[in-house]
Amino acid sequence: FHFSAKISSEFFLWVFSAGWCQQEEVCSKSVINSCGDCIRSGPHCVWCQQLNFTKVGAQEAVRCDTRAQLIARGCPVEEIIAPENLVDIVEARPLNAVFEGRELVQMSPQRINLKMRPGLPSSFNVSFKRAEGYPVDLYYLMDLSYSMKDDLAQVKGLGRDLFRALNKITQHGQIGFGAFVDKTVLPYTNTNKEKLEKPCDQKDQQCQPAFGYTHVLSMTKSADEFGKKVSEQFISGNLDSPEGSLDAMMQAAVCGEKIGWRNSSTRLIVLTTDAGFHMAGDGKLAGILEPNDKQCHMARNIYTKSKLTDSHVQDYPSVGQLATVLEKNNIQLIFAVTKNVEAVYKELSKMIPKSEVGTLQSDSSNVVALIENAYNRLSSKVTLSHDNLPDDVRVVYTPMCTNSGPPGENEGVCDNVGVQEQISFKITVTASSCMTDKSFTIRPQGIRDTLTVMLSTTCDCQCENPSEEFHSHCNYNGSTDCGICRCREGFLGQFCECSAGVKDEQSLQQTCRRDNGTVCEGRGDCVCGRCQCHTTESGTSYHGEFCECDDDHCEKFQNKQCGGNGKCNCGKCECSDGFEGSACQCKTSQDGCRTASNTVCFGRGDCECNRCKCHGGYQPPNCLTCLGCPDQCQAKLNCIECQGFDSGPFKKNCSEACSASIRSNLVQKFSLSGKECHRKDSEGCWITFKLDQLPGKDNYYAEIYDMRGEHCPKPPSVPAIIGGSVALVALIGVAMLLLIKLLIYMNDLKEFKKFENEKKKSKWADNPLFQNATTTVANPTFTGE
Repeated sequence: FHFSAKISSEFFLWVFSAGWCQQEEVCSKSVINSCGDCIRSGPHCVWCQQLNFTKVGAQEAVRCDTRAQLIARGCPVEEIIAPENLVDIVEARPLNAVFEGRELVQMSPQRINLKMRPGLPSSFNVSFKRAEGYPVDLYYLMDLSYSMKDDLAQVKGLGRDLFRALNKITQHGQIGFGAFVDKTVLPYTNTNKEKLEKPCDQKDQQCQPAFGYTHVLSMTKSADEFGKKVSEQFISGNLDSPEGSLDAMMQAAVCGEKIGWRNSSTRLIVLTTDAGFHMAGDGKLAGILEPNDKQCHMARNIYTKSKLTDSHVQDYPSVGQLATVLEKNNIQLIFAVTKNVEAVYKELSKMIPKSEVGTLQSDSSNVVALIENAYNRLSSKVTLSHDNLPDDVRVVYTPMCTNSGPPGENEGVCDNVGVQEQISFKITVTASSCMTDKSFTIRPQGIRDTLTVMLSTTCDCQCENPSEEFHSHCNYNGSTDCGICRCREGFLGQFCECSAGVKDEQSLQQTCRRDNGTVCEGRGDCVCGRCQCHTTESGTSYHGEFCECDDDHCEKFQNKQCGGNGKCNCGKCECSDGFEGSACQCKTSQDGCRTASNTVCFGRGDCECNRCKCHGGYQPPNCLTCLGCPDQCQAKLNCIECQGFDSGPFKKNCSEACSASIRSNLVQKFSLSGKECHRKDSEGCWITFKLDQLPGKDNYYAEIYDMRGEHCPKPPSVPAIIGGSVALVALIGVAMLLLIKLLIYMNDLKEFKKFENEKKKSKWADNPLFQNATTTVANPTFTGE
């Protein structure tokens, strides 16, 4: 059976150019000297091989960009080189979910070849169908330390019950049996000769010598044989509480020929114990330094590397070693343990794929039901995973079933899968670097079926180059390779137009200077009028038309350039999907910028690194308030006046001037909280209103108190004004008269004083002519009496 399918990256790029896909594709390019460099730069980088596409003096790197950008710059679609992903299904045997004596196929396909472009994901589907009647090999591994004495007596009679339970699952079941205690060295076991022979209590006559692990019965279909072999077993003993269960499980897994594991079967190990386990490192207590080698060491069905008589006793295996061996041999574990160690084995089960834990009753009487329930849980859970994954390859599993787990990079899980129920997984593979003939294996955990994925990448271009050895595009001095001239010896330049020593050196040097500065910024050589950039100290190259760019000096976060979440391009970080920030230090999210009204920063800032970067004056954390902004009560007064009372400076163009920034309602009672504005309008009336700033920088809602008329000034009284004016004039006239009178009085007083002073200063002699006045008064009626 052979089938091939192509997943074309060109299709997705064409969808973008047609406007069907809104996600922007980006080509993060650095040093581009050829089509191959372009293809290796990123999954969305394509190359234009059209002749004369590059302008004279321009870098050939302009040929490398996204499909949409190249088409926009005039590159014909047929001239664009974009390697495709190819999925070639080499082997896909049909699913066979009923066991009829032939090999079952539960997973398909079995072999796939992937030809991929670095960075461009490629997907394919894997189908799985749980088989009915699939053979089961069950190996019963029992702890025979002295504390399990009652449990052994119960297990001796379980043979037919176990086979009866197994027959419910499949008609092709087998059971084996093994036993373990611990290494027969101090301090795990008493090495006294008598105690080695009989480590149990002296009163207990039925006690077998101390041992580490013994394989008792290979896989058999006979319940009688199982019962006979188990009945021959007796209890043994050791000193410490933990047992050598990891030793026993390791040998049961790697000694497949002795155990009798079939190639096409579900392999189960049922471990019953009431104690913990020794693991790698514990051997140091006994001076055992040799690590476990994960090999089979069985002689006469006894594990030899745990015996005192062996000179090379090995340490216990680690949990990681055991998990690797069990997965490699497709063995699933069922831990049937007592309540006191249930928590320990549940933690162990988390580290071992395809394992279950069940709780034993004190005498193991429920072991059959426990095994049956654990098997049903294991077999109904399908887990797809991989191994030997090459470096720089990423695999994502997307389960497509009723009870699916989340998509994941390590595994895909479908739970509660019924018998003969078909499910599928979408597997997406991405290779981030160039590679050839790599492979990895995908398998369902605990099941033999495998899918081998062969992987190679396309890192070079297959261009249709003209056959001419000396092409006219290259001035007959070279050939074309994907649109670029490859000059013959002795010729230089973008179009092989320069011959050594022919062009004027000074004019060529000038084209390599930016703003008349240093030639190629001191980072390259000017060759035939174009900069050929040097290599940086880190091994990358300077780039740009004048070698002005390098990719080694971008902002760092946690001592990683661009935080390890992006690429450095010409000194700036270009972040990978899902990251942002100047150093790509932040995961793309707006959760921290969301407000109670489900806006981002109230529309008054930008969400950067999940925090609001507020515009001028507004305050973090959500840009709700502005401390340095003008008083909006005064700023919005004219709009309030025209919207509420149809007056004011904006009366004639109120809608144009105010509708974009404020809307308002007249109210009898305020419902808004916050500051109350009380201002005079253009007519001298007092207006009372409240403002609520909505999301956005200049976006308000106002409630205006509808009682403006009560607060307007009353018109003046004319009689009062006239009367007042007359009274004021009269008062002023009287005041002026009094003032004049006062001035006259003051002047007279001054003159009088001056006269008095002059009079005092005068010295006059008596005038001889002067006679005093004499007045004689006679009363004619006076008689003198």
